[in-house]
Amino acid sequence: MISSRLDQLTEVKASTEAESPNVAPPCAMVIFGAAGDLTKRLVVPALYNLVVAKRLPDGFRLVGVDLAAKTVEEWRKGLSDIMQEFVGKDGEFEIDQLDQAAWRWLAERMSYLAGDLNDPATYEQVGKHLDELDKTAGTAGNHLFYLAIADRFFSMAVARLAAAKLTIERDGLWRRVVIEKPFGHDLPSAKVLNAEILSALHEPQIYRIDHFLGKETVQNIMALRFANGLFEPVWNRQHIDHVQITAAETVGVERRGKFYEKTGALRDMVPNHMFQLLAMTAMEPPISFDADEVRTKKAEVIKAIHPFGPAQALNDAVRGQYDTGTVLGRAVRAYRQEPNVAPDSVAETFIACKLKIDNWRWAGVPFYLRTGKYLKRRVTEIAIRFHQAPYTLFRGTDVERMNPNWMILRIQPNEGIALEFAAKRPGPTVKLSSVSMDFAYETYFKTEPNTGYETLLFDCMIGDATLFQRADNIEAGWQAVQPILEAWANNQPRDLPNYAAGGSGPAAADELLARDGRAWRPLD
Repeated sequence: MISSRLDQLTEVKASTEAESPNVAPPCAMVIFGAAGDLTKRLVVPALYNLVVAKRLPDGFRLVGVDLAAKTVEEWRKGLSDIMQEFVGKDGEFEIDQLDQAAWRWLAERMSYLAGDLNDPATYEQVGKHLDELDKTAGTAGNHLFYLAIADRFFSMAVARLAAAKLTIERDGLWRRVVIEKPFGHDLPSAKVLNAEILSALHEPQIYRIDHFLGKETVQNIMALRFANGLFEPVWNRQHIDHVQITAAETVGVERRGKFYEKTGALRDMVPNHMFQLLAMTAMEPPISFDADEVRTKKAEVIKAIHPFGPAQALNDAVRGQYDTGTVLGRAVRAYRQEPNVAPDSVAETFIACKLKIDNWRWAGVPFYLRTGKYLKRRVTEIAIRFHQAPYTLFRGTDVERMNPNWMILRIQPNEGIALEFAAKRPGPTVKLSSVSMDFAYETYFKTEPNTGYETLLFDCMIGDATLFQRADNIEAGWQAVQPILEAWANNQPRDLPNYAAGGSGPAAADELLARDGRAWRPLD
């Protein structure tokens, strides 16, 4: 539930009485891909933060499974070294100092098993280890399996878990599987993957994770809209001119050249991250915050996206690829010069598109989405532009034009909400300036460092699937972008690379809005 989640994970600055935190039930969490980058950078740091917040029970155990032949001591030592590296560093996870007692608590509950994902014996070994933990460590028979592995192994890993009888739920005990994106690479593959996984698991056992949805501001979108009489009455086509959703990054593809060559920015970001932000912004009010009620309303929005024809897909979807440039004062190379990237690659590192939603609330309101690598500033935000006020009243004054009204929902960094509106400048004549009322989470609430995974992992353990994608959500997202994928496959670009690293993206992205008489909010 959103309301309970806000209570669990935030604390009002002015509060003088601490609330006792809710604690997850006893369970064993098994990470397949325990030696991988995702485990080190995000999953284990998130678990550490849950320990610091006292959200994990004494009966919690963490089991790492990977092909690497390591001892548990070596695995712990590697994770400890990574955690120390985060101290004082700016990134997705940053801490001023490592709480040694909290880290020791987590490290003492770790175990490690070396095994091949393809080998049924690995799953038998995992099953025996979990049985032992249930008997000796108080994990109570509840098991959470986290697939931090390449997407080509998802179906096989789930089938192996089911064959080893590790997914059977009985006597009130639960078995849940967390699946990372990408969930398919187009509509047909997503349907196949859903069918394969659902042949071994029930939908309530599947937690398709998107760490964007763990951000406080994302969760607060529903609270903002549905808990305040001020906003929801104007959240429609009568009052909103258009919506811009931006996810700009100041990093390149880093070591993911091989992945990006097959994937590109469209597949990597739009059907999942961007569409989830779109859905939470545009969804109809659910009758409750029950997980299925919320996910049904989100699916309805994605299904209502006006389908692209081939010509429209080329006209209203812009792709880009970064060239050499300067990002945050540092010279960087072009995408085609990155490791494991073809010298003539046509993989996109930037995507901008214009969408329309065919329902009564949003008819005629364009939604503009953009995301890209090596841009001027790191920012993820939802910008809602309200209709212009009529100018008639101000004729004969010194007001030359009306200032637009914006509501900005900042997802990262500096999570918060800003409302921009017009105010009269002091003085004897009527002149208007744009001013901003700004709410920042860190100044009003006591916030702790987080990766975005803390809320999601906690929800997996307590069985709240509100922030996770259901099979129909996944397929609706791919259904919406499939025409773009097909149009791009049949019309290879000849102008790549087409934007300098450290800029705002290709000129065609600006033209996408300019022909509607609009402009992107600057990335300055």
